[in-house]
Amino acid sequence: MAPGAKRPGAAPGLTGKLRIIGGTWRSRHLSFPERAGLRPTPDRVRETLFNWLQPWLPGAECLDLFAGSGALGIESLSRGARSVVLVESDAVTAQALRANLDLLAAHAAELVRADARAFLQGTAHPFDIVFLDPPYQGGLLAECCTRLAAGGWVRPHGLIYLETAGDQPLPLPATWTLLHGKRAGQVGYYLAQNTENDQGNL
Repeated sequence: MAPGAKRPGAAPGLTGKLRIIGGTWRSRHLSFPERAGLRPTPDRVRETLFNWLQPWLPGAECLDLFAGSGALGIESLSRGARSVVLVESDAVTAQALRANLDLLAAHAAELVRADARAFLQGTAHPFDIVFLDPPYQGGLLAECCTRLAAGGWVRPHGLIYLETAGDQPLPLPATWTLLHGKRAGQVGYYLAQNTENDQGNL
């Protein structure tokens, strides 16, 4: 992402607005910087997604790989997740996200400043729910799906949310099963499940 020019130590310009839809922080409004490629998941899509996830959210350990504004990770905590790791590479975006987590006193959130691909090269910690909403260009979705599946980052029967441009194919690993899929304008959004153990028992 190409950062805008700023004097050293200047706070980022927070011009974007985000509303938490449900749970403990319902209707709280947060601000985030306008950055190239930063596109928080729209309210309508988040509402559908978290309706899908609600049976699994209480007590879940979540990973938000391209955290951006934190819309998905923060919403998951608000609705009962035990913890969330938010991975964000852009310094300005991460600074604003840290401020929002502090504002909410979101102690169950861990913010990691890292490239998502580099993060997935580390020692795997299996998660119950993974949010995967990368920039649409550059093949990041397919690459991260492969690394998540091969590296053991998703627990057996764990869930993976994927978001793509509507005309892009969905690169699901063979060990994941698609549970839900919808379109909203030019965006495709999906929920898959890690069924590797089930398939191994066939």
